[in-house]
Order: sequence, then C-alpha cells, then structure tokens
Amino acid sequence: MVSILIVMLLLAVLQVAVYVHVRNVVTASALDGARYAANADVDSAIGAERTVEVVAHATSVQTAEGLTCTSAEEIDRSGLTLVVVRCSGSVPALLASLGNFLPLEVTGRAVKEAA
Repeated sequence: MVSILIVMLLLAVLQVAVYVHVRNVVTASALDGARYAANADVDSAIGAERTVEVVAHATSVQTAEGLTCTSAEEIDRSGLTLVVVRCSGSVPALLASLGNFLPLEVTGRAVKEAA
C-alpha cells in the first residue's frame, strides 16, 4: 500500500519537472524566434517557424508538433515596433494513456530593428 503511494508521488514530482522543463524550453525558444525575426532584413512571420524548429531540436519533434505558434508585429505604448511570438499547446504526460493534459501558453517579444 505504501509503495503504491510512493510511486504515485514520484510520478507526480517527475511530471511537474517535465512540465517546468518544457515550459522553460518553449519560452526560451519563443524569445529566440522573436529575436531572430526582429532583425532588420528578416520577415517577422518567420519567428514562429524558428521557434518550432528550436523546440524540436531541444526537446522532441512530438512536442514541437503539439505547439501552435504565431508571429506578428505589434506597436507598444512607447511607439516601438515589437515582434511578438505566441505559442500555445500542451505538455505530454509521463503516462501515455493520460495524453496531453497540461496547457502551455508562452509569449516572446523583441524590438524590431529599423531597416
């Protein structure tokens, strides 16, 4: 009885660790995609593609395919043009039968360089 409880607790801790790791990787990738798309000679729409590529390289292709990323230019309150990359999806569960049940929403921003 106690061993079942300990195993369940261990799986819960591991799931939290996986969630935090994937969230941090996707956040860093969104920032990288925004910085890449913010270059003066690069189209802003490429930021989302770059983000998915970095996530696939850093984690797995399955995790990257589970993400929906968009990239667009926005103007902030001070008048700066920003490239904003937004990604949403879910983190895979350790137990395959549970599926993807942990939602994930991240945003990366970078100031667009003048042409």
